[in-house]
Amino acid sequence: MAVSRHVFDAIGMTRVVIEDGIVTEVGTPELKYCPLFKKLCGIEDISSEKVRENIEFRIRDFGFCTENRIVRADDYVTFGVSEILSEALSKGDLDAAVIAADGCGTAVITEPALLQGMCGRISGLVETSPLQTVLDAVGRDNVLDPETVPLDMVRGADLAGSRDYKRFSVTVAIPDDAETIRKKYGSRALIVGVHSSHATCGGARKLFDNCDIITACASGNVRREAERRDVLVAGNKIQIYGVTDLGKQLVLKKLESIGKTPYQGGPRDEPSPLIFFG
Repeated sequence: MAVSRHVFDAIGMTRVVIEDGIVTEVGTPELKYCPLFKKLCGIEDISSEKVRENIEFRIRDFGFCTENRIVRADDYVTFGVSEILSEALSKGDLDAAVIAADGCGTAVITEPALLQGMCGRISGLVETSPLQTVLDAVGRDNVLDPETVPLDMVRGADLAGSRDYKRFSVTVAIPDDAETIRKKYGSRALIVGVHSSHATCGGARKLFDNCDIITACASGNVRREAERRDVLVAGNKIQIYGVTDLGKQLVLKKLESIGKTPYQGGPRDEPSPLIFFG
């Protein structure tokens, strides 16, 4: 029987491999500190041991990367990409979302709670294997291939684009993917730049040229590029940028729904060290 294998760039940009529900590999973190995980988990100093403990907790808590996967959820953090997109789906600002998640790879989601459940507590997916629990919930017609569950956001956009959705979102980690999807689908696609810690200077520019919303992650290059742009900024930790008019509108709507206002300057609590890649 084939091994169920899932690979992530997890907390602190740490490579983690989960095989048949067991953490089999934990790399060396690139970051020493992440404000999000300090807030959520009390982790002050990121180490391989603490990353392993957190991933093992997720496996126990919601079946992360196993057939015990809990697939629906409410907001996990008060403000993040999945929370913005889930609200946009619920309010009718989006008809569908193209996501990447464990057990289904690239998928088209139309249900807010399913989107939040699949994406709210994961990040940096590199490779995954089929999970029947997830495929049953998502629908096999809504994934690129239920046998191999590949990660390909351009093909995911094509799957959504082949349907009668007026507007759909796509999360992208590769700047060239953002450019390709924008050229193909124009304003019909709401493009969200995620997992951007390793964006080069050129990659950061390409993200801002093509995305509606971008999360800074631990990227120094993305933060520098944001300072050159007319963006709406949310948060002082892992900042999220509304880049286009629509992106700004959706970020602002989510902020207002939790009683917050855009970041106007002041102290920041950022990842350390920031990554200047390339």
